[in-house]
Amino acid sequence: MRDTLSRPETTVPEWQYDELRRAIEAAGVALWSWNVDTDALAMDPQGYALWDVEPTDPLTFERLSEKIHPADRDRVRDAFSATRALVGSYEIDFRTIIGRDVRWISARGQGDDAGIRKRSLAGIFLDITGRKQAEEGHELLAGEMSHRVKNLLAIASGLTRITSRSSSSIEDMTKQLMNRLTALGRAHDLVRPLPGEQGKTALLGDIFAVLLAPYDDEGAFAGRIRVAVPRMGVGSNSATSLALVVHELATNSVKYGALSVEGGTLDVSGSMAGEDVELCWTEQGGPERAAPAEMSGYGSSLVRQTMEGQLGGSVSYEWAMTGALVTLRISGQQLSS
Repeated sequence: MRDTLSRPETTVPEWQYDELRRAIEAAGVALWSWNVDTDALAMDPQGYALWDVEPTDPLTFERLSEKIHPADRDRVRDAFSATRALVGSYEIDFRTIIGRDVRWISARGQGDDAGIRKRSLAGIFLDITGRKQAEEGHELLAGEMSHRVKNLLAIASGLTRITSRSSSSIEDMTKQLMNRLTALGRAHDLVRPLPGEQGKTALLGDIFAVLLAPYDDEGAFAGRIRVAVPRMGVGSNSATSLALVVHELATNSVKYGALSVEGGTLDVSGSMAGEDVELCWTEQGGPERAAPAEMSGYGSSLVRQTMEGQLGGSVSYEWAMTGALVTLRISGQQLSS
C-alpha cells in the first residue's frame, strides 16, 4: 500500500501535499492498489468507508467483489482481469449493495503491464450514485414525456375526427376544434405535477368544468349545466381519456340533444359504487328524438373503446323523448392514474 500511495519524492512542501490529500477526500475520491499476483487489495480510509469494510481485515479483490451487485459482478471481475492487457486509462461503472443501499461506483485506473510497479495496479473509486440517479430520472422523464406527447397526439387526432363529423363548414370545424384542443390543454394543465408536489392531481369536478367550458359561448352554462360528482383526484392519463368521452357526449348534446335548444339542461352527477365511480349524464328539455337504431358510429365506438380500454369501465345509454341518459362507470383505481 505504501509503495503505491505514499508521498512521492518531490519538492512539494508537506503542507501543500496535505492540502491536496484533503481535496481528494472532499471530492469523495478513494484510492486503491491491487496486487495482480496475490489478489491483495489495499485502499485509503475513504475507500474502506465507501465499501463499508474494516481496514484491519485482510482484503482481496475477490472478497470485495462480493459487495458488487450480482448483475454486475462478472462484468467487473472480467474488466479488472483485463486491465493488465489494456494500454492506457480505463473506467468501469457498476453497482454495489451496502446493507440495504444500492450505490453506483466508478473504478478508474491505468492499464498495461508496463505501468505496473512491484506487481501492483493503482486507481481510484468514485461514488457516482447521485449522477446515476439523475441520469435515471432524466430517462424516466424523457420516457414519460414521450408517452404523454403520443397520448395527446392520439387524442388530438380523435378530436379532429369527432369535430369533422359534427361540423357543417370549415369555419365551424375550426371553431369547434380550437375550443376542444383548448379545453384539452386546460385539462392537461390541471393534472400537471407541480415542483415539489409530485403526484398531485386535479379534482374530478374541476375536470368536468374545464372540459365543458368550450360550450360556454354557445349558452350552455348560466345554470343549464350542473355538475355534482364525488371529490376525488384524476390522473393525467385518465384526464385525457375522459376528455375524449366528455367532448363526444357534449358534441352530440349541442348538435342534437338538450344543449341544442334554449331550454335544455344537462346534469352530470356521480356516486361511488364500491371502488368504482358511476357518473350519470342526464339531458332534459331537448328536442324530441327517437333512440338511434344502433350505436356503431365512430363517436360511439370511440366512447366505448375509451371507457373499456383506458378507463377500465363501461358505458350504457337510455333514450327518452327529450334527452339521453348516459351512465359511465369508471374504475376508481384507473381514474387516479
